[in-house]
This record gives sequence, structure tokens and C-alpha cells, in this order.
Amino acid sequence: MLNLFPELLNYSLLAPFILRVVLGLIFLDLGVLKFKSEKQRWMASFETLGLRPSTLFVPLYGLLQVIGGLMLLAGLWTQVAALFFVISTGIELYIEWKAREVLKRDMVFYLLVFVISISLLLTGAGAYAFDIPL
Repeated sequence: MLNLFPELLNYSLLAPFILRVVLGLIFLDLGVLKFKSEKQRWMASFETLGLRPSTLFVPLYGLLQVIGGLMLLAGLWTQVAALFFVISTGIELYIEWKAREVLKRDMVFYLLVFVISISLLLTGAGAYAFDIPL
């Protein structure tokens, strides 16, 4: 079947750019929340999952999310950051599926973030990035 709007295909590099910026802002916010209002809840979650000492792992996880979010915003090592987010969000998705009381967000949020991360892992950074395909 013919494409109804073939002219829009000229802007195909903007799609990964938009996904990259939105995902970067989401993870930047999630990382900052691990240092502020959600810190105690995440520490209890890590303790429940057997990740001790949670006073070390929660700030480390928050820092990795902030750094990964900044990397996505800048378009620097996008696929590395996306791979980290695929793994971490996949784990959070599994935890949400098995034990809904541990995490605060719902399954749809984790699934959406997981799919966007996979998309960026496969397509790359898109327009306006430091990453260039070889």
C-alpha cells in the first residue's frame, strides 16, 4: 500500500530525537526523585528485594538514572544509556508484574518506558545528537 504522506518521511530522524528527549526527561526526573521524595520508599523496596545496603544502592541507582537521562538529552552514547534503561526497566517491569505492592508506578508506565528504550537501542539517537552512525 502506498504511503499517504510520503513527504513526512523526510523527517524520520526526528522520531528518535523526540523519543530520546522525552525518555531523557523522564529518567532525569526519576533519578532526582530517588534523592528526594521517593528515597525512603525506594530504600524499603531495595530492602524487600534483598539489595543491601540500600543506603548505597538507592543513591547509586538514582545517580545512574540522572547520568543516563543527561546522556539521552545530549545524544551522547545513546545506545549505551538505552541498553541500561532496557535492563533496569525490564527488571522493574518484572517486579511490578510479580509484586505490585513493591513499586509505586503501574505496569503501563514501565512497559511504555521499556518499549521506548528498546526503540532507541535499535534506531540510535536520531537528529541533533553527538552520536553518529558508522
